[in-house]
Amino acid sequence: MIGVAGGSLLILLALGLPVGVALGILAVILGDLYGFLSPLPALGDIMWGASTDFLLTSVPMFILMGELLLRSGVAAETYDGIDPYVSRVPGGIMHTNIASCALFAATSGSSVATAATISTLAVPNMNRLGYNPPLFLGSLAAGGTLGILIPPSINMILYGVLADVSVGDLYAAGMLPGLLMAALFSGIIAVSCLINPALAGRSTGNRPTLKGLLGLLPILVLFALVVGSIYAGLATPTEAAALGLLGAFAIAAARRRLDRATLLAAFEGTARTTAMVMFIVLAAYFLNFVMVNIGLTTAVTGLIADLDLSPLMILGAIVLLYMILGCFMDTLSMMIATTPIIVPIVVQAGFDPLWFGVVFVILIEAALITPPVGMNLFIVQAVRGGGPFRDVVAGSLPFLFVMMAMIVLLIIWPDLALWLPAAFKGG
Repeated sequence: MIGVAGGSLLILLALGLPVGVALGILAVILGDLYGFLSPLPALGDIMWGASTDFLLTSVPMFILMGELLLRSGVAAETYDGIDPYVSRVPGGIMHTNIASCALFAATSGSSVATAATISTLAVPNMNRLGYNPPLFLGSLAAGGTLGILIPPSINMILYGVLADVSVGDLYAAGMLPGLLMAALFSGIIAVSCLINPALAGRSTGNRPTLKGLLGLLPILVLFALVVGSIYAGLATPTEAAALGLLGAFAIAAARRRLDRATLLAAFEGTARTTAMVMFIVLAAYFLNFVMVNIGLTTAVTGLIADLDLSPLMILGAIVLLYMILGCFMDTLSMMIATTPIIVPIVVQAGFDPLWFGVVFVILIEAALITPPVGMNLFIVQAVRGGGPFRDVVAGSLPFLFVMMAMIVLLIIWPDLALWLPAAFKGG
């Protein structure tokens, strides 16, 4: 049964079918082969129940919030505002890339949106100021991945729904690792440029100004609205998304950017992304329903238990599995298709599903910069508009090692992820 499920999924994906279609067909195949009845009659109830999940309504709101910020010029002012404070470190504006990605991640919730937005602002500076293309482009691809670790995060919402883990706790758990990983990204840039100064170009020469500081206010205000309202006990994650969206509308209106063209573009982008995400989510719910009812998840966990592996060996096998899958599957489909199977194994091995959620998101981040399917690699290359693709791949490798080091740190010190959620509960 396990072999049939895995083999069928690989064949369906190899045929080039959309991920949502492949998951739905797999559910029907498994239901017909191993169930007493076809699962199709249950499809309507499953889709209705999933699509009316209160938590999932936050997904389009976070997407629209990011769209409005992109089109209202907030991202550009954030980049310019933070540059004078970080670009004097060895590595210059590559630190601005990382810091801007971290800040924009705190409002967009999407790695692809973060990478595309900051790359558009940063790439013109690469040749103008004489930066080494691989490391510069790698900083953008890797910095963009912070969009799904630093809260709010769309991927954390989906993991919370699928693994039945509090999204508020996941946001708290991802905060410290996200900030630490951003610091480690900047650290590896600084060390590389100290060893080889030719990797760094000239500074922009920008000086701190009051106008630059004011440019950071919209991002900070939205972060306070979204994340602050959750931990102050004033809002659920869904309500916080609504607050953030209202704040984004207010910021766009105050900047006189809330015109008809901007709204239509933002709504269209939101509709496209939301439709893609929700189609895969609904198909995954259907597949999960079938797998539970035919006993596939129980069979997988039983198989792992029979191997008599230590918890660390199981975790190592899972990390290796996701590193391999990340080379061939896009991150969203990988997360949704595997979470219902992997999380029970993790729990049975004695790991906290909240802690694993952070490890899981870092593995998803790694997949975003792992060739040949790493989405952020293609985003940055597309914005660059030319030049060898190997530059982006080679420049991302040091940051991939940082992500693996971050997972090791989380294994050694689980409190990196668990301390903040416990502190908020204790308060």
